[in-house]
Amino acid sequence: MKGAARARPSLLYGAAMDTTTIQVPRKTRDHLAELAKDRGITLGQLVEVLAAEQPTAAERAERLAAAREHVRTVIGLDISDEEFDQAPDILGNIYKIAADKARVARSDAA
Repeated sequence: MKGAARARPSLLYGAAMDTTTIQVPRKTRDHLAELAKDRGITLGQLVEVLAAEQPTAAERAERLAAAREHVRTVIGLDISDEEFDQAPDILGNIYKIAADKARVARSDAA
């Protein structure tokens, strides 16, 4: 598209916005362009969608903390961070800890 007039991003999105250039191999750019075309969106919009789908380490940590707090307050299990970390299967770990706590409660009641 050499020499062709290019639309300014502010005209495409309806509001002024800061933009930047990302350099990728031509093959990658062509692949992304095809994906964008298939979805009926611009290449910039596709990059925004893909970036939004990938949480940062800080966002993952925030979600993990929120999930642990949910288990503690809503579900009512008093589970430490160390107990959460004991097994890679968090849900399985919660079931195991809940079962252990239920057994202790039953034996204390007996």
